[in-house]
Amino acid sequence: MEIHQLRYFCSVARNGTFTRAAEAERVAQPSLSQQILKLEAELGAKLFDRLSRSARLTEFGRAFLPNAERILREISEAKTEILEMSGKDKGEISIGAIPTVAPYLLPTVLSTFSRQHAGIAVNVIEDTTPVLLQQLHAGSVDLIVTALPLEGVDLLSIKLLEEPFFLVVPQSHSLSRRKIIKLEDIPRKSRFLLLKEGHCFRDSTIAACKKSRIVPNVVFESGQFATILAMVASGMGISAVPKMAVQPARGCRFIRLANNGATRVLGATMLGRHFQTRAQRVFLQHLLYTVREAVKNGSYLGPFGSLEDSRADG
Repeated sequence: MEIHQLRYFCSVARNGTFTRAAEAERVAQPSLSQQILKLEAELGAKLFDRLSRSARLTEFGRAFLPNAERILREISEAKTEILEMSGKDKGEISIGAIPTVAPYLLPTVLSTFSRQHAGIAVNVIEDTTPVLLQQLHAGSVDLIVTALPLEGVDLLSIKLLEEPFFLVVPQSHSLSRRKIIKLEDIPRKSRFLLLKEGHCFRDSTIAACKKSRIVPNVVFESGQFATILAMVASGMGISAVPKMAVQPARGCRFIRLANNGATRVLGATMLGRHFQTRAQRVFLQHLLYTVREAVKNGSYLGPFGSLEDSRADG
């Protein structure tokens, strides 16, 4: 049994097809497929049901996957621990962040980190929470930044900040001059523009509405706040964003939501059993310090300035 065979097996399980796995591993598909066949022959069991457009784990494959992931993770940690003994401020770290955090929080964190720790390379993956959790357990990322709490065993989460939600309305909307509002005060026939399913901020928004006994009339969905804000500005409806996404947007007004539950907690999460490298420890410390200092100074909205600035027409 070869290490690269285990890596290929985990990649197929993660990507769902031999083609995508081969692309991810930067190897020819026939070569990857041949190695999987050799692994199955050695184990004496079929690991995948090869369908026309996908590869699905068999019962044996599902049982073998966590063991293969554990072996790869332990080998990686063993190599890392040896490198740690050199005591140098060098290395590599992979972090994941949800789309409603990555473009607002990470630019400042990463730019200052790279200046202070030029010898540490940082790889960033942006995806939804379920995908990031899967990659964290698989060892593809070392740390993820998401909304808390997270469900799962062997997770270690550290709170970064708690931020309120804001209602976004067109400049011409009847509520546009309000500075604070409750969901109950929003006209019942309002058209809501929300993120697509899979985004945790969408779930948080709908949960806040339900808590206020409101069923939002969702007429448009997108994967990006930028698109939603453009649609709001055009008069297509209203939406909600977290505080860090409040930014100058022509034609939009942002109103603080006063409801209990109209907030989210963001945190950094790692595997509890995972050996932390020097690079990971340094990055986590920098992340915590940068965010907490920014929140204390009221500047974590990044280059867009204060909330008062963002209420302008843009």
